[in-house]
Amino acid sequence: MEHLLIIHYVLLVVAGWLVVGVLGLANLRRTRVVAHGLFPVGAVFGLLLCVLGVAGVFAGPQEAILPLGLPNLPFHLRLDGLSSYFVAVLGVVSTGVSAFSAGYFRKGEGTPPGLLCFEYHVCLASLAVVLLADDAYCFMVAWETLTLSATFLVMTNHRIAEIRRAAYLYFLISHVGALALLLCFGLLQANTGDYTFANMRLQHLDVFWASVAFLLALFGFGAKAGIFPLHVWLPEAHPAAPSPVSALMSGFVLKAGLYGLLRTVFDLLHVQLWWWGAFMLALGLFTALFGVVFSTVQTDMKRLLAYSSIDNIGLMFVSMGLAILFRAYGMNALAALSLTALLYQIASHATFKSLLFLGTGSVLHATGERNLGHLGGLIRFMPWTAWVVLVGVFASAGLPPLSGFVSEWLLLQSFLFTPGLPNSFLNMVVPLVAALIALVAALAGYTMVKFFGIIFLGQPREAKLSDARDASPWERVGFVWLAAICMLLGLLPVQFVIVLDRVTQMLVGAGIGQTVAKNGWLLLAPTSVDRASYMPVVFLLFFFACCGLAWLLVRRLYHGRLRRAIPWACGYPFVNARMQDTAEGFGQPIREIFTPLFKIERQLPSPFDTHPVYSVTVTDRTWTLIYEPVARLVKRVAALAGLLQAGRIAVYLMHSFLVLIVLLILVRR
Repeated sequence: MEHLLIIHYVLLVVAGWLVVGVLGLANLRRTRVVAHGLFPVGAVFGLLLCVLGVAGVFAGPQEAILPLGLPNLPFHLRLDGLSSYFVAVLGVVSTGVSAFSAGYFRKGEGTPPGLLCFEYHVCLASLAVVLLADDAYCFMVAWETLTLSATFLVMTNHRIAEIRRAAYLYFLISHVGALALLLCFGLLQANTGDYTFANMRLQHLDVFWASVAFLLALFGFGAKAGIFPLHVWLPEAHPAAPSPVSALMSGFVLKAGLYGLLRTVFDLLHVQLWWWGAFMLALGLFTALFGVVFSTVQTDMKRLLAYSSIDNIGLMFVSMGLAILFRAYGMNALAALSLTALLYQIASHATFKSLLFLGTGSVLHATGERNLGHLGGLIRFMPWTAWVVLVGVFASAGLPPLSGFVSEWLLLQSFLFTPGLPNSFLNMVVPLVAALIALVAALAGYTMVKFFGIIFLGQPREAKLSDARDASPWERVGFVWLAAICMLLGLLPVQFVIVLDRVTQMLVGAGIGQTVAKNGWLLLAPTSVDRASYMPVVFLLFFFACCGLAWLLVRRLYHGRLRRAIPWACGYPFVNARMQDTAEGFGQPIREIFTPLFKIERQLPSPFDTHPVYSVTVTDRTWTLIYEPVARLVKRVAALAGLLQAGRIAVYLMHSFLVLIVLLILVRR
């Protein structure tokens, strides 16, 4: 494949997705054609996009111009190392989600299947164009198309008012963020009138305006990524959307915000200041802690994963903040290490979180339940789903030898070098941040134990769970694909870091690829073997050896010497599912420790109730502390603006006359 043609092949994949979407409209209510014909074709295009993205990482920058849009405003496109990497991740996620969707969608689930197919593939195509865009006009058109298509996907079951509200919230916050992006691009073009990214790369803003552009980009892209306090749409939209849509949104739509920040900070801006990194570090840390604490107390399995995604996004912002800090002080090698951790986190989270959301989709279809309190024991009835979800759980919990451990380990390695920063205040504070990151990782493991244990282990909490059916063949294809990528990223980190080296070389002019390549493919040492190293394959072999030894000792050497008996039940032999730990009970210790973060409403039973009910509702204080005051302020401003609409032409003429007088005075000065 010639390097100059890779971007053209990517565009052919985008066109293929759009054709698949149009074919969905032509087969609006033919569920079998859409599910078993069109979604698998979309998965094949996703697999091809993954291959093209990897090839693009090793190729040089490629450009193309599409004669679309307005006159004299064509779409400028560019495929470089950064966009190629994200294109590859998009291909991985779309392959798994599309294959799973072929066995997931059924009749009578709100939006007709053909229309859903159209919205889904338009969303994929717009994501790809966002990554390829090389001018503000093309970027914003694709960005708004992404927002609109994702909104309709969230609103699939539009007959339910709660789902419509969740979609509107996502749409509103995304558009507020889009306004910030428009202002950011206006600053980056430096009053030249040329909104191509090539022109923005040539501009050198002063420190003040560069900082304003950074803050606008942080707000605009942070709204899409789900950073605090712009996260409020995320725990509402994910439970409302179908599980494949939730998988796509958490697996990659959130990453579009990270891509935009990386593109702006390390490519379009020519200066990085230390306080930018410190601010992102603090913001990411609070977001991670906030997300993981809220995930521990959730009783809805999709809402739990949504807050877990907020936690993961926070860790990614921490990695980017570290990279900006190192870059600001000219420590490019360490900036490359932090960026490697960030890029590894992006790929890892995209795979394991997509896998977990797809797992909740299988459970939801098999049982009709999202509430953890009505589940349990499903490993007996859904073994396929249980075992692949366990892979995602291990990766999300940061356990070796899966991908989640490598990304968090690289992040902690980055923190070990912060004492070398030439800033005494940062040298004092950043180690405390590292300790809190370790706390977040521990709570994430706690959350995943709750998630898997409540759903799949123990006894069924409802009689109907015994009728649950395992994932369909198409769903299993999506499961296996994503689980395999999770395992490969965990077992072959050296090879993956060498790929990432091409991206970090482009962003900061340095990389760790040569360092890790010196020690062979078995040993990952980001700086030196003496300082830190990790051997995932050896760890896995040791794990299997321990399991084999335990099996040999129990089944062979001691077989026949054991006496089986019912375990002691504290004198009460009638043990049932009601005696198992509940989701509320599992999260109760965390809820008590972090009470100030929660808005808690309790329903306490009376001693005279014949059917006593005790319930605890935990909600986000962000609504009452931030969004409700803002809503009241907007209403007041709107009411004042409404006074201008008196309906009298004389009043309107007077307003126009006063504005002209003010403008003339300002111009004269």
